[in-house]
Amino acid sequence: MDLVLDVLVIGGGPAGRALARACAQQGLDTALVDRRPHRVWTATYGAWADELPPDTPVAATSTVVRAYAREEHLIPRTYVVLDNARLHELPDDVKVLQRPTEARYTFNATGARKGRAEQTAVGTVIESDSTETTLMDWRNGDTFLYTVPLGDNKVLVEETCLAGRPGVPLSELRRRLHARLEPGQREERVRFPLDAPRHKDLAFGASAGFIHPATGYSVATSLALAPKVAEAVKAGDDPKHVIWSRKARVVHAMRRFGLEVLLRLDADETRDFFELFFLLPPELQRAYLSGREDVRGTSAAMAKLFRAAPWRLRAKMMNTW
Repeated sequence: MDLVLDVLVIGGGPAGRALARACAQQGLDTALVDRRPHRVWTATYGAWADELPPDTPVAATSTVVRAYAREEHLIPRTYVVLDNARLHELPDDVKVLQRPTEARYTFNATGARKGRAEQTAVGTVIESDSTETTLMDWRNGDTFLYTVPLGDNKVLVEETCLAGRPGVPLSELRRRLHARLEPGQREERVRFPLDAPRHKDLAFGASAGFIHPATGYSVATSLALAPKVAEAVKAGDDPKHVIWSRKARVVHAMRRFGLEVLLRLDADETRDFFELFFLLPPELQRAYLSGREDVRGTSAAMAKLFRAAPWRLRAKMMNTW
């Protein structure tokens, strides 16, 4: 009879592979289910450098990060693009399977389920030696331009619908993008839910609801939590308490409120909202964007923004409750 695995991770994306690596590093007998293990990842995964474990492989770094709402804002944080090829790598002691098998712990890391609100984007890769990131440029309507260096004199320029129910169609985003600039070397398309329900069973990554409801980011959270989840499994503790602590659940609920506010704003109100957001002190911006368990910082950021908002914007926020 075959021995039962310690850990089985179903899903070979960045979250699943990060968890499989971390479990193997803890000496756990680990397998990954990936029916297309040699598939090349074409998505661009960006993250704030201070969210990531120190050994995270990085392809490009921006120390100058800008955002535009009504005015230009410099964001005093470093932004990076992850190295997909190195994120894809697994240690030799992780078995790669085509189908699930029995394990003491089985994690679903197959990605987000369907939701009603979504983020959509269409991007093109152009030649440029720029090393600066434009996180958001809202100066041209109800979608924004995202510009990030990829390394090797390449830059991704992306027309993005931050949140819609449903999101702006990809065909319309492509039209808007090409009205700004000519198509480049390749196209990148994005569509994923912001409010997908969590899987009821043990899950990790987007399957577990890691997607930030108001920004769409999730990969950095997966990379940061993978070693902690592996440590919990090794210690015989319930990994669910690491994946969703009480504080993380409270912050997630506040972020869901933020998503509902965004969904109610028109183009002008959206620019007003982000003008106020990027005027917040850097520590409060970081709390809302990255503080997954920072209840005090998240609530302080939301309260300060509400107090600074004009009455029309306040009314939208209050009507969201």
